[in-house]
Amino acid sequence: MVIKIGVLTLSDRASAGVYADESGIAIQNILKEWIIGEINFTYRVIPDEYDLITANLIQMCEIGCDIIFTTGGTGPALRDVTPEATEKVCQKMLPGFGELMRSVSLKYVPTAILSRQSAGIRDKSLIVNLPGQPKAIKECLEPIFPAIPYCLDLIGASYIECDESKIKVFRPKKK
Repeated sequence: MVIKIGVLTLSDRASAGVYADESGIAIQNILKEWIIGEINFTYRVIPDEYDLITANLIQMCEIGCDIIFTTGGTGPALRDVTPEATEKVCQKMLPGFGELMRSVSLKYVPTAILSRQSAGIRDKSLIVNLPGQPKAIKECLEPIFPAIPYCLDLIGASYIECDESKIKVFRPKKK
C-alpha cells in the first residue's frame, strides 16, 4: 500500500523564490527514514495566505493524503495564519499535538511559548502544523510521531509501518 503524505510549506519568501525551502524537504527526508514502504508525497510551497492555505489543505485531503504536514506560519506575526486555516478545514482538533510540541521545544528555546502549532482531522486525513525551521521540525516530530500511525488507524487512513530501529510507534496490544 502506498502512503500518501502532503507537505505544505507556508512561506512568502520561499514561494517567491527568494530562498529555497528547507523545511518541507526536511520533513520528507525524516519520513523517508522512518516509514517502511512506498510514500507518495504531494509537496507544495505557497505564500502565507489564509485562502490559499485552506484551499490547498482541502485539496490534499480530497486527493487522499493520509497525513498533511504544514511547516511555517505558526508564530504570532500578523501573516502567521496556519493554525486558523487548519482549524477552519478540520472537523476535529487534536490539541495534544501542539501541547507536546511546545513542551518539547521549551527545552531548547524560551520562545516556544509563542508557537501555535496544532493538529486536526478532516475526513480520513490528519493535518499537523509543524514549525518552520528544519532543526525544530525534527525536535517536534520525534515526540509526536509515535502516536500518528495509531491515529491514522482510528480515522480509517492507510496503515503505516515504521522502522523500529529509527522510531518506535505505539499501537495498543490487541486482546
